[in-house]
Amino acid sequence: MFISNIRRVFLKLAGNRVLQHVLFWMASFIFLVNFFSASNKVEKIDYIYTALFHVSLVTAVYVNIWILIPRVLQKARYLIYFVCILALIYISAQFNQVTFDHLVDLILPGYYFISFYDIGDILKFVFVYVALTSLLKLSKGWFLLSQAEKQIMRIRQEKVESELKALKSQINPHFLFNSLNNIYSLAMGGSGKAPAAILKLSDLMRYMIYESNEEKVSLQKEIDFLENYIALQRLRSDQRSKIEYTKDGSPGELKIAPLLFLPLVENSFKHGVKGDPAGGYVRIHLEIRDRQLNLSLENNKGKVDEIEGQENSGIGLANVKRRLELLYPDRSFLEILDNGEDFQVKLELELT
Repeated sequence: MFISNIRRVFLKLAGNRVLQHVLFWMASFIFLVNFFSASNKVEKIDYIYTALFHVSLVTAVYVNIWILIPRVLQKARYLIYFVCILALIYISAQFNQVTFDHLVDLILPGYYFISFYDIGDILKFVFVYVALTSLLKLSKGWFLLSQAEKQIMRIRQEKVESELKALKSQINPHFLFNSLNNIYSLAMGGSGKAPAAILKLSDLMRYMIYESNEEKVSLQKEIDFLENYIALQRLRSDQRSKIEYTKDGSPGELKIAPLLFLPLVENSFKHGVKGDPAGGYVRIHLEIRDRQLNLSLENNKGKVDEIEGQENSGIGLANVKRRLELLYPDRSFLEILDNGEDFQVKLELELT
């Protein structure tokens, strides 16, 4: 809580430049007027002396932070900046001595000031002020840059999450539309498989509605979903169709983004056994080795019926590609081969 309050105060100060400068010079004046005071009680002469002493300090500080840092240092001209800052410190120290030896007689003729410090001591004063304000200027810039980068990252993350939600929302109605078409075909054909198909679809929809809303789900659950989908397709497929599914390895405790396999598998069935009931085939092989998952699909290219050939059903592969780019940018490989008669897909994922 304490750190959080300090952070809020710092952010408020960071947004008010005038207040920052006023507070800094007020603190500087209070410190130096007590430092220069010859007695325990601060006199009027001490205030005047401190004000005059600040003239060279203020000049050096603002020449540095308004000119040298933005126009030289931040443009990576480090050697030139080093030479300029040394010259600035020396000139400011000389200006301090000139102020007390000559200018004060013109400004305040009734007072007789002398510079109590030699050039070496004044150089130290100017150096400390220039160094301190440079650090404050650079640290403020770093802090604001850090905040800006965090804000950009937050906006990017929100954009990615929104896009992922949109991509997933494309899957659900598309999948349900095709599944209902399949069950409708079974019912219209008087097949006794329709009730079993409805139960399978119910299990699949339960997973999609209640369990797939997390960023990552158990790989075992995703495999169960895949196998239930394949079982549903077996129910509605022609007996002449060849559907092969094999799995090697155990998912263990691995997790995966939900519904990642569905568009690929659905695409295979749509163009394979659905497009060519008499000679269609779909071969699906899933392999898990350590944290590496390999999914390979192969199907013939049959004729897709008019309903499933509509434009809004062709989102599967593009959907998967985009989700892989967002979720597994450096840990995925997708290869799609189309030789005109057969269609092959190979997906490799490094899971956590």
